[in-house]
Amino acid sequence: MPMQARDIEDLIRAEFPDAQITISDLAGDGNHYAAEVIDESFRGMNRVQQQRAVYAALKGKMDGSHGELHALALTTKVPQ
Repeated sequence: MPMQARDIEDLIRAEFPDAQITISDLAGDGNHYAAEVIDESFRGMNRVQQQRAVYAALKGKMDGSHGELHALALTTKVPQ
């Protein structure tokens, strides 16, 4: 069963409570999302480290062919 945008945001928010999070359903099908996560905790991390931290927050929802989340285009940033 596909995940809802709110479910994705809730998982990310649990690990990054002060983040600015924007979730978009790219194809309108509930399977292809984009997420932008802006959080101070990313300061000093490179992009790969930032994105790994966010993917870890998804707690395996993207793992394998049976994952609930099919695709997530992820952008991470440090606040300006």
